[in-house]
Amino acid sequence: MADRVQEHTVEKVLESTLESVDSAEQTVLSEAEALGFDEDDLHRVGIALRECMVNAVVHGNRYNSRKKVHLKVIRTPESLTVTIGDEGDGFDPTAVPDPLAGENLLRGSGRGVMLMQAFMDEFQISKRSPQGTEVKMVKYKAKAT
Repeated sequence: MADRVQEHTVEKVLESTLESVDSAEQTVLSEAEALGFDEDDLHRVGIALRECMVNAVVHGNRYNSRKKVHLKVIRTPESLTVTIGDEGDGFDPTAVPDPLAGENLLRGSGRGVMLMQAFMDEFQISKRSPQGTEVKMVKYKAKAT
């Protein structure tokens, strides 16, 4: 019989506030540290998490106190999976302007999705049921060589 994979899951329902961004970051980084990520990977995970949470609070839920942000963190011996869902109107990821296009280089926003894709090993956006957007990000633990 195959070995049973040890998995640890944390789920939280957070308010649509910027304070929730800090709370989510503490939760996720605690799990990432427990998995043994190095300082560079912790920094990358933290940035991706903050970008995603800010998007959920600001763009998804628009600070609406009746709407929540749903955080799920799954830690296995090999990876950290973070899923963040909002209750907003959703968005079309293909409509996000290219942050590297000349006309967008000096804009103060618009780089979050690019950073999440760059800093995580897997990145997926989907519609959330019954409404909203869900982002799933995975970071794999590097194998010792």
